[in-house]
Amino acid sequence: MNNSVNNVFQIYKNIGETPLMALERFRDLHKEFADLPMTYAGRLDPMAEGILLILVGDECKNKDKYLGLDKEYEVEIVFGIETDSYDALGIARITRSDLRGPTSLSSIRSFQNYIGKFKQKYPPYSSKTIQGVQLHKLARNAELPEKMPEKDVEIYSIELIGSRKIDSNELKKTIFEKIDLVKGDFRQKEIKTRWNQVFDNIENLNPKQSFEVIKILVKCSSGTYMRSLANRIGEDCGIGAFALGIKRLRIV
Repeated sequence: MNNSVNNVFQIYKNIGETPLMALERFRDLHKEFADLPMTYAGRLDPMAEGILLILVGDECKNKDKYLGLDKEYEVEIVFGIETDSYDALGIARITRSDLRGPTSLSSIRSFQNYIGKFKQKYPPYSSKTIQGVQLHKLARNAELPEKMPEKDVEIYSIELIGSRKIDSNELKKTIFEKIDLVKGDFRQKEIKTRWNQVFDNIENLNPKQSFEVIKILVKCSSGTYMRSLANRIGEDCGIGAFALGIKRLRIV
C-alpha cells in the first residue's frame, strides 16, 4: 500500500526500532510532508520487523480504520527457554533441565488449538495501559495485576513452513546481535547479563546442546500478539518457548 492520493504508506520497520523511530526515519526522507501531521497505525515491538503503515495529513483522522486491518506474520519459535517478555528481549530462564525440544513435531503440526476466536492476555511487557500506566512499567516495578487484561483476537490459519536445529553458540550470537540493535531503554544490560548466565548453565549441562526451532506463517486479526502465541505453544508442549524472530509480511 503506497497511496499518494490518500497519503497512506507502507514502510519497513527494522529490528531495534520503535514504530516512532521508523516514522521519524520516514519523515526525514520525505521533506514534502514536513508541515503535515503524521502517525503510524499498528505497533510492532522493538524485536519485530516488517510492514508498518504511515498515515499523513488528513488520513490521520482515519487511523481507527487502519488499526482494524488483518495481519500476516512469519514467526520463529525456539523451544526449551522462556523469557518474561516472550521474545529475545526479556529475562530468560531454562524451562527444563534436559533442554530437549518437542519429542515430536507431529504434536504441534496442525495447530488446531490456536485457530479461531479467543481472548488473549496482553504480554507483561507491552504498551497496554491500566489506569493510565503501561504494563511494561508495572512489570518493571513488580506491580502487575493479578488478573492480566485480555483482548478478543482471532487466528485464521497457522502453517508450519520450516524447522531446524540451532546450537547454543549460534543461538546466543543471534540473540545478542538482535539486542544490540535495540535503541532506547529496554533493560538491555540486565537482559544480556541473564542470557549470559543461561548460556553458561547450558554449557555446563551439555556443551553440545542444540534447540528445536520452528517457523510458522500466521494469518490473524489486528492486535494478536505473536510472542504470546509462541509462549502459549511452548507451554502446551511442556517445555517452554520464546519468539526468536517476528516479521510482519502483510497488512490486509
